[in-house]
This record gives sequence, C-alpha cells and structure tokens, in this order.
Amino acid sequence: MNNLRILGIAGSLRQKSYNKMLLRAVQDVAPDHLLMNIFDLNDIPLYNGDVESEGDPPAVKHLKKAIDQADAVLFATPEYNYSIPGVLKNAIDWASRPPRPLHGKPAAIIGATMGQYGTVRAQNHLRQVLTASQNMMVMNKPEILIAKAQEKFDKDGNLIDGLTRDFLGKFMHHFAQWVERFK
Repeated sequence: MNNLRILGIAGSLRQKSYNKMLLRAVQDVAPDHLLMNIFDLNDIPLYNGDVESEGDPPAVKHLKKAIDQADAVLFATPEYNYSIPGVLKNAIDWASRPPRPLHGKPAAIIGATMGQYGTVRAQNHLRQVLTASQNMMVMNKPEILIAKAQEKFDKDGNLIDGLTRDFLGKFMHHFAQWVERFK
C-alpha cells in the first residue's frame, strides 16, 4: 500500500488541548502507511481581506502549503458554544481563499471534550462548512465523539482508555480506505 500523507489540524490553541492529545494518539494507532503531520494554528492571524490583498502572511502560506501537500486532512475539533471554535473557522477561511487547497480534498472529523455529548454539534457544523464551502469529501462514519476526555487521557496527554484507543485505530483504518478512494 502506498503511503498516505495526512495533515492533522486541532481546532484549539491550548497547549494541553484534548484535541491535540487526540491527534497525537492518532499518530500512535494509525496504520503504518498513514504519515500524519500536525499543524499548529497558533500563528494564523485573523482573516482580513485587506491583509490578504497584500499577500498571504507567512503562517497562512505555510498552512496552505501543508494542506496542498497532504492527501487528506483530519480535523480534531472541540465544541465551543454548540459549534466549532473561531480559531478553526478562521483557518478554514484563510485556506478557502485562492488557490483553495482544501477544495475537493478528502477529510475526516474527530473530537474530544470534557462534556457529556462529545463534539457532535461542532462536528455537524464543521461538516457543513467543509462540504458546502470547500466541496471536501468528508467521511461520515464511523465517528469519534469523545466525551469526558479528562477520564480518557493522563496528565501527560497519553490516551489511556483502551476501548477509545482500539476504536480510534479502527477509525483510522476506515479513514485510510476513504482516502484511497480519492487518490
């Protein structure tokens, strides 16, 4: 099987974000032919058309290049106020501008939260944004909706819940098959 390059993007700026921890766990459980890099959104400025007209800032150029070089994107989103975080939407806004590296690319969405419902509402909103505005091919099933994340990760950020770890591995196997369909 050919190697697949996956770009992981966590929709959180927090250093100890459960969604960043989740992406690191994905790197541990993913099939060997899935090569995942994690992109940090800390340096992405707020989208501003005036700034864009002067040329993309360096961090935005880096984001667009990372997306372009990936075979697929894996979004790990927290849920803020029943939706996706502004930092994630902002990154998508920048990446939706020409040359539009997200357009038509395969993707999947995962998420972890301390709440009871996982990130189901945020994932639904993110799926709508990605499919409607970017025509991304978002895998619908299976879903990773991690609730009570504080019980699933240790203080060092390691995924310690065996069932979640096993399911995450199966999810990534399905994601690899999904991405292969579009190569």
